Amino acid sequence: MELVPNQKLDIEEIMKDLEHYAPRRRGWTWRVKPEDGVKMHKFTFRDCSLPLKNSIGLPASKYFNHIDPQPGPVITTEIASGRFEDDIRRMRMAAWHGADHIMVIRFTGQSHIDGVLEGTPEGIGGVPITRKQLRASRKALDLIEDEVGRPINFHSYVSGVAGPEMAVMYSEEGINGAHQDPQYNVLYRNINMFRSFVDAGVAKHVMAHSQIFQIDGAHNANATAKEGWSVMPELMVQHGINCAFSIGCGMRKDLVGLSTVPPNSPPAPKLWFDLPYAVALRDFFSEFRFRAQQNTRYIEADIEEAIRTHTIDTLISALTKADIQSTITPDEGRNLPWHYNNIRGIQTAKQVLVALDGIKELVKIDRDGPLGEMVRDLKERSICMLEEMIELGGYFPSVEKGMFVDSGKYPERNSDGIARDPQGGVGVGTIVKRDADYMAPVCAHFGNNALPKGLNKPCDPIGGCTFCDHSKIAYIDEVDAEDNANKRLEKTKAFRSGGEIKPEVEWAGDGTVLLQMFLPESEDYARVAAEEIGKKMGLTDVEVVNTGMMHPSEGTFLEVKGKVPFSIPKSSLKIPVKEEMLPEAEIREVIKNKGIRVVAGTVGEDEHSVGLREILDIKHGGVEKYGIKYTYLGTSVPLEKLVDAAIETGAQAILMSTIISHNEIHRTNMRKMHELCIEKGIRDRVFIIGGGTQVTNDIAKSAGVDCGFGRGTKGIQVADAIVKLMKQKGMV
Repeated sequence: MELVPNQKLDIEEIMKDLEHYAPRRRGWTWRVKPEDGVKMHKFTFRDCSLPLKNSIGLPASKYFNHIDPQPGPVITTEIASGRFEDDIRRMRMAAWHGADHIMVIRFTGQSHIDGVLEGTPEGIGGVPITRKQLRASRKALDLIEDEVGRPINFHSYVSGVAGPEMAVMYSEEGINGAHQDPQYNVLYRNINMFRSFVDAGVAKHVMAHSQIFQIDGAHNANATAKEGWSVMPELMVQHGINCAFSIGCGMRKDLVGLSTVPPNSPPAPKLWFDLPYAVALRDFFSEFRFRAQQNTRYIEADIEEAIRTHTIDTLISALTKADIQSTITPDEGRNLPWHYNNIRGIQTAKQVLVALDGIKELVKIDRDGPLGEMVRDLKERSICMLEEMIELGGYFPSVEKGMFVDSGKYPERNSDGIARDPQGGVGVGTIVKRDADYMAPVCAHFGNNALPKGLNKPCDPIGGCTFCDHSKIAYIDEVDAEDNANKRLEKTKAFRSGGEIKPEVEWAGDGTVLLQMFLPESEDYARVAAEEIGKKMGLTDVEVVNTGMMHPSEGTFLEVKGKVPFSIPKSSLKIPVKEEMLPEAEIREVIKNKGIRVVAGTVGEDEHSVGLREILDIKHGGVEKYGIKYTYLGTSVPLEKLVDAAIETGAQAILMSTIISHNEIHRTNMRKMHELCIEKGIRDRVFIIGGGTQVTNDIAKSAGVDCGFGRGTKGIQVADAIVKLMKQKGMV
């Protein structure tokens, strides 16, 4: 199977033969950054990686020969729909925009569901996941990475008391990255401390075997604490504990990633806190990798707010170091994990990092001033915290005393930290000591494994474990006869095949749309009124998802979510023939050689001028930009005056703007212009181009003029039309 860019991904084809699918590679892959930089168009990018085979550039790329430079760091997108058959389609979109770290983390219920869907009856605190979901996603990503020309890393969570089982399944199925941090389970999921660290030891060892890149969860402290900026010393301590434990479990340092999150957000003086923290962290952990992420503690429902904060955070990444740049959207704040929010996050990271390419050669961090003092202060506080923990007897007694996620800046205490009992929590009393002759016939085994003498591999007695022989894995297609991907695909086939068109933001055929509106009322009235407006527009499940006060009494901006109860048959749509533009260089060459001149004006009793001036003036990319000389006669110009001006100036074309359309006056004026040019004897050598909000090319031609343009027309389109008309008449 091979993907074709202009064809939809065939989900049913992906689902075929999954019981025999095996991942074609294991382990994490970094981007390739040439030492001498990347040359694209007229630029040399110093910190960028190799470009993609197929991609979609930033909006402004059309002004730069459509280049799409790829930043040096791996770019993450987090997908959260809970329906993997729809996630796969979003993965493809994300990859085309530059994401090569696809993180599927938020299924329904996330880490509160009491069991992994297959493989173990345990799993409180884990992500509900199935082998089918992993295989289908990894199989699709294999095809997508061929399409874009770059390896793509697939990622999920190894968390909860099912962590070891997840690590095994991830290793079997070619998952490339995973979150793993025993402290996360202890602090945020109340899993017994002993159980959490034993499980983590097993999981980390398995991950190390398959070179799965690990990201820790220390950043959750500043997302949970009352004052996130106060827990910076603790964050470094948590990172240190997990790094040391990971190395002790056999992980390579270059496969251990710190999840670094700037702990503050505007309107606070963000940089004053976040930059010293970023520098101190990178000083302490220079041997490890960094995954930079936006702070989710302060995200609200406003996409623009998230983008602005994301931009500042990415600036910090560029100034310091980020091996992976994560992208967060308001999904955290309003539970809208939508297709285009993922793309917006990727675009933000790409746009900022490419814009700041080479920043370290131009800007140096000044450690001689207050920054150096703040960095030293954070380091000293974190070391002192570690020393106190050692005096208390280690990590477990320290957690029991509530030292972690206390909003006081160490050594201050506000007595609001998370305290856990080492003899309590989920999974307490479930650790069983192994007998002296315990032997497990599997590779990547953690802890004591009494192997018989002369045995090369633990799994030799059984002819290889599932890490060595993928065919031994028992594959289950679906665990629920009703709630499964096969049933969902049956219901959405018409939308995925393109037979029916319906809006979507998360799942095929979900019908969801987002309306933006401004209401000149206070927020309380505006919110209720906006819902009523949505209902009167025919939407169902109407909900206001975001409000922004413009003024306490003058008005409120709102975003309203709803569903449309209908779909559009694709066969009912008539697609107009797309006009193919001539190359810009050819347009300029003809205009230069022929010395083209036009006369222009708004005709009749019409005083509109803005649209026509944008077609003419160089400032707005008008025809003047391409070398056409023009004579502008203003507004309310009699038709005869335009014709006379064309004769006097020797113009090759008349541009007539006709906005007013009552009583079909726009058609009448175009027809009269055509007849007047015949009467004056110039129709065979002067082109007439009509324009206006109600004008179409068909309407213009039916009125006798050469072509017509409507709303949104650009100067190059008119220049292109003139050159083509000249070619048709053999004038070129």
